[in-house]
Amino acid sequence: MQHDPSAAPATLPFGDPTPLGLLGLSIGCGALLPIAFGMVPTDPARAASMFATAAWFCLLFGAGCQFLAGLMSLANKNTLGGTLLTTFSFNWVMNWHALSEASQGRAVDATVGFSVDLTFLLIFVVLTYAFGFYAKLLFAFLLDIDVLYVLRIARHLLGHGHDLAPALGLGVAVSTVVLMAIALYIAFALLVNPAAGRAVFPVAGPMFRPSPPPAA
Repeated sequence: MQHDPSAAPATLPFGDPTPLGLLGLSIGCGALLPIAFGMVPTDPARAASMFATAAWFCLLFGAGCQFLAGLMSLANKNTLGGTLLTTFSFNWVMNWHALSEASQGRAVDATVGFSVDLTFLLIFVVLTYAFGFYAKLLFAFLLDIDVLYVLRIARHLLGHGHDLAPALGLGVAVSTVVLMAIALYIAFALLVNPAAGRAVFPVAGPMFRPSPPPAA
């Protein structure tokens, strides 16, 4: 996640916090995978324990790491990356809330969740285009989030009893795996490549090229 070229100062107050946010996101995704793939125990006590455990990982890593990384990015004048990380961190707080409620046998309101999913999809579609000006891998990262929200919205519209519901649920789970994998790859590239002095984890260039400045 590059810094805004027009605003980048000579000396930034923090090192690049993007790996912290991405590693936190990947850990949060990892905590969700057993639930996403339907591995919830039939025993109520064990299921409650799974939901509660996943909830804390989502809060501490998914929300905590991304919130901290987002604030540091904004302090570094990285408006695009900081806005994404900070906004997305609060969504992980909601994941924590939903899982905490599930551990108590309660469900959050699906209608509000559906409305927010529509809003998130609109936000992420626009941000996908914006990040395409920095790296193809970042474009793929945001595009996978777009797909994930499309699947969530489709599952809500069709209902959990629809014949396609299991396939849509599997699609959400697979999209979560892909999101975790891309997040880990970008984080490793940002951490390992500078230390090694070479592209151990190659990262392709931008998906789009910005328009040239108008002639004087």
